[in-house]
Amino acid sequence: MSLPLLKVAVVGHTNTGKTSLLRTLTRDVGFGEVSNRPATTRDVEATLLLVEGEAAIELFDTPGLEDSSGLLERLSAICDRYAVDWTDAIHIFLEQESEQAGFLQEAKALRRVVACDVALYVVDARDRIHGKHRDELEILGRCARPVLPVLNFVAAVDAQPDAWRAHLARVNMHAVVAFDTVVLDEASERRLYEKMATLLDGFAVTLDAVIADITQRREELKFTSAALVAELLIDLAAYRLVVPVREQQQVVEALERLRQAARKAEQDCVDRLIEFFRFRPGDFLSETLPIEQGSWGSDLFDPGALAEFGIATGGAAASGALAGLAIDVVVGGMTLGAAALTGGIVGALTGALGSRGRRWLDGLRGYSELRASTATLELLARRQVSLVRALLRRGHASQDRIRLVEEDSKDDLSALMRELLGPLKAARRHPEWSSLDRARFDVSDEERAALKQRLTRRLTAALRG
Repeated sequence: MSLPLLKVAVVGHTNTGKTSLLRTLTRDVGFGEVSNRPATTRDVEATLLLVEGEAAIELFDTPGLEDSSGLLERLSAICDRYAVDWTDAIHIFLEQESEQAGFLQEAKALRRVVACDVALYVVDARDRIHGKHRDELEILGRCARPVLPVLNFVAAVDAQPDAWRAHLARVNMHAVVAFDTVVLDEASERRLYEKMATLLDGFAVTLDAVIADITQRREELKFTSAALVAELLIDLAAYRLVVPVREQQQVVEALERLRQAARKAEQDCVDRLIEFFRFRPGDFLSETLPIEQGSWGSDLFDPGALAEFGIATGGAAASGALAGLAIDVVVGGMTLGAAALTGGIVGALTGALGSRGRRWLDGLRGYSELRASTATLELLARRQVSLVRALLRRGHASQDRIRLVEEDSKDDLSALMRELLGPLKAARRHPEWSSLDRARFDVSDEERAALKQRLTRRLTAALRG
């Protein structure tokens, strides 16, 4: 079923955030020009909101009403001269160029209002209430079109939304919505369309479809963001570099490769998130991931890893495929048998344990592994969750760059980190799960897919909170 196309004029005094409102509603940071300079918009600009590829709402950005008091006097004079009411006076004003002298910007705005189904009157809630505002409302109220006041910048410390609501009520405008174009609140956006629906019975189907589409797209944003973060964490948890512990230069070089791999993986994730949310690359103030040192195979011989290979961590030898073989190795005070590690035994162990058993044998031969520590993984997770939360509440009119600060990661993330880092231990034992090692990466591994699904579900739930 085709949706009735709703036409909306966005009007208001100069520099109240009309273009900013359109940027945020359309998720288009490139629409129009946003500036602190007055009268930035000089002509009418249009854009569309689509629902499943179909035009649902056509939005018009109009020039600011710069001299509403003077325009009110001009319209009053037209009423007296032609003995007409206010609505007819506005039409005469728009039809006769001689009447528009000195009010060209106002004429552009009013022409669009009378051609649309509704007008959104944008107010900077930080402004004091002046006579110009009363005059603007008087003029718009005579255009014979529903008018919905939108209080912008309500998240600012100096905003006074209550005073504005009281003033608007005195001029018989009781349907008012607060919608900050810089700090986006999904509930406020929904209320904006719901308030429009109360004024426009004939467009209920269109507005319901827009609300449903916004809700669906926001859930998709959360799920896809969670999946990107889950992929990053698995890649870094599984990634490892095997190095000879006595070759210090190789160790130094490997450590630098690890750092660069972690930083690039995080930046790739950030870039994809910024693009997915339809912001610009420069909107995020990137800070270098502070990885100072990797983890030197701290759990290379942990009981969980050894048990996976059929190795008992008791006093002697092993079990399963290793039965009858004794190995004289002491690691961290734990003794694993009492025999020499000969070339023949190495070969037998390699065959018995399979490819993942080679990791254990490398440790016995004087090699260890370098990888991102648990602390690094937690830092990555906190940074990415904080970034996604910032993107979810960022309006597309914001001019400030996103900067992640320590407070962003303190609220309810500790419990989340425990729930993420526990399952990630499994990735430690699967270097083939890391896409950072293309030669070894196994994209079809079902266990990896199950882990990613588990992490994605938990991260999605955290983003809903």
